[in-house]
Amino acid sequence: MIVEAQVRDYGFSPAQQDEVWRRWREGQSFSLIGRALGAPMQHARRFLYQSGGVRLTPQKRSERHLSGSEREEISRGIAAGESARQLAKRLGRSPSTVSREVARNGGRDRYRAASADAAAYERGRRPKQVKLAQRPALRALVETKLALCWSPEQIAGWLRRQFPGDASMQISHEAIYLSLYDPRRRQAIDRSLTQRLRSGRPMRRPKIARRPTGRGIIRGMVSITARPAEVEDRKVPSHWEGDLVMGTRPSAVATLVERTSRYTAIVALPDGIKAEQVTPHLTRSLLGIPPQLRRTLTWDRGREMAEHQAITAGTGMPIYLCKPRSPWQRGTNGNTNRLLRQYLPKGADLRTFSQATWTPSPMSSTIAHARPTGTALRQRSTLTS
Repeated sequence: MIVEAQVRDYGFSPAQQDEVWRRWREGQSFSLIGRALGAPMQHARRFLYQSGGVRLTPQKRSERHLSGSEREEISRGIAAGESARQLAKRLGRSPSTVSREVARNGGRDRYRAASADAAAYERGRRPKQVKLAQRPALRALVETKLALCWSPEQIAGWLRRQFPGDASMQISHEAIYLSLYDPRRRQAIDRSLTQRLRSGRPMRRPKIARRPTGRGIIRGMVSITARPAEVEDRKVPSHWEGDLVMGTRPSAVATLVERTSRYTAIVALPDGIKAEQVTPHLTRSLLGIPPQLRRTLTWDRGREMAEHQAITAGTGMPIYLCKPRSPWQRGTNGNTNRLLRQYLPKGADLRTFSQATWTPSPMSSTIAHARPTGTALRQRSTLTS
């Protein structure tokens, strides 16, 4: 089902609306957008939120398609007894274009310019009726899996395996996301299920990362380009990736994932997320790893790594930082954190957990038996309340 999306302007002129979308695609925050346009931050947020972060492009008539005036000429030409070839020559169109236009709108006896133009406009509307609205059984399966906190990627993959020869019971993960976020498709699925996504976001974010503000410069950093080549093939255990998983600010935990075995250690951060608060807890956790199993650590360029040199001095473990806006360079940890987000929601106060809460399995045996192919045993710490 397609619904007309009522979009409020929140005081933004058409030119300002274009500017809001341009800045949003560039990764600017709501506050930056509001300041640039002289409007409250809440107006920018509400304007973007109402469309789920998906811009609703107004329907336009392509120059390749027949216009209303051309259809009127066709109608007059038919009344005058002209052939399709004669009409096409006069309009500068292909004869097949004219003949198909007449045939799809009732033929020469019933062709009317106004009704033909309205029908063409209706056929050109986007989006078409979405698959989830057409297939109640498919919609029920997708909603059930979303309610169980499955990601759209997991659902799409499961449907392909479950119904390998039935395209009507398969759907892409992007179509599921659009059904959740695009206001023109919201009646195709229960939009409240966005709360069951691991990100929990009510709207889509731009693919471009947020612009850096210039604060929190990390001194003496060592780029990931200087990391040993052996880290890439995962054949040698002892290379780790890490990052923070945020709860309600300033609560967070740090996660450490060994690249070969996927063994995961979770580090409680009861004091906060500033560098001087993270450093002692992270150092203590790294020292709990046998020396032969701690060769390198790769981290994102978060300000919590401002004292990375002190961590290296205390553990003997060199720390390599990803390139700007390139968190994918520590993808093993990123994927693990997305899975953990299902159990560590952004709205939770993670300071309520102490290090005694996390009970990891024995580390040495897990990593020692890891396969070098990257499909090794995935041993994760268990959270007990």
